[in-house]
Amino acid sequence: MLRKIYAISRAERFSPNSVDKDAAILEGAADELRRAGYEVEILAETDFSGAADALACISMGREPSTVAMLKRMESAGVPVVNSGSGVEACCNRRLINDIMKQVGVPLPSSHGDCGYWLKRADGTAEGPGDIRFASDWQEAEAEMAFMKSAGIKDVIVQAHVQGDLVKFYGVSGTDFFHVCYPGDDGNWKFGDERRNGAPSHYQFDLSSLRAMAGCVAEAADTVVYGGDCIVDSGGGVTIIDFNDWPSFSRCREEAASAIAEIVIKRIKR
Repeated sequence: MLRKIYAISRAERFSPNSVDKDAAILEGAADELRRAGYEVEILAETDFSGAADALACISMGREPSTVAMLKRMESAGVPVVNSGSGVEACCNRRLINDIMKQVGVPLPSSHGDCGYWLKRADGTAEGPGDIRFASDWQEAEAEMAFMKSAGIKDVIVQAHVQGDLVKFYGVSGTDFFHVCYPGDDGNWKFGDERRNGAPSHYQFDLSSLRAMAGCVAEAADTVVYGGDCIVDSGGGVTIIDFNDWPSFSRCREEAASAIAEIVIKRIKR
């Protein structure tokens, strides 16, 4: 029986303003695996429920049914990237925040003098209304009440951190780790990043950021990951977001190669 690698795309509702970018990185990883000699079939997450002939599975899916399917495949011994438990952790901001607290990475305070971010915690952001900014605590309370009236069950409130917004991307088990400043190219997702202004490019310890991100990735069982942090004027780093399999739009070719590398390693192992 010919065994193939299945590549599962992400439902559009989980790709706000990033549908094409998300599709491109999955296709890029699939192409790298094809060049290595593997047969790869790309399917929408709504069209896939597991397969007996799976050699491996790479998945950007986030639907609960997809998570359950990934877990079943893992139980059957199929290498899966990212794991079902990893997707589950990153699709719940409360859970991933708790994981980050457990491994001791620096997170924003719950109180501050520069405003507050209110973030949907019972899932990932599917639109700009799932992440809101409030200039003071009174406004934060009003925004929280509005979000809950709109059906958002859980909201995390974090104080705004001043400094450079830095995005990081990684693939555990490979040499790939990339950072960039979205303020340099103005490539925003919702535009919230503008609140930190033009980056000053403060010096910081890149190896320390990579180590912190790696610890979160390991604890969350998320091999392919991305996130955001703030670097303050003193070089201090605060992690403000961590997620499963981002679009890697600024470093797609390198990321696709690294993803293929870790999948092949797991197949051979």
